[in-house]
Amino acid sequence: MKIFTNKFLHKRPNYSKSHKKFNYIFVILIYSIVLLFTLNSNSYAAYPQLITKLNIAFEKIKTWLISLSTPAAAVAIATGIFIKKFSFGDDERIRLGKKLIRTTLVSYVFILLLDLILSTIHNLLSA
Repeated sequence: MKIFTNKFLHKRPNYSKSHKKFNYIFVILIYSIVLLFTLNSNSYAAYPQLITKLNIAFEKIKTWLISLSTPAAAVAIATGIFIKKFSFGDDERIRLGKKLIRTTLVSYVFILLLDLILSTIHNLLSA
């Protein structure tokens, strides 16, 4: 028994690239018009408060990052030293200890430099 299928049911419409681009541009245009009419100038009245809250939050995050990274770096360096000390001549363990110490120092220096760069930028912008 032969099953009858319609060829036209499985065809997709053939859209050109320009038609797809037109659809994307049209959708973006409609969204921008909707946003233009829904947002009024009074909605930006709390903008300075938002900036001050974000600045305070970033300062807290920065202090937490510095205060947590120092003990973490110390523990990682101590672990690397112990791995290297108690390797008992195993070359892979010695390499692992050296790699742990080196990556910890590089990461800690990166965090300190990032703090220095951010504070420099903040001082330049606030002056």
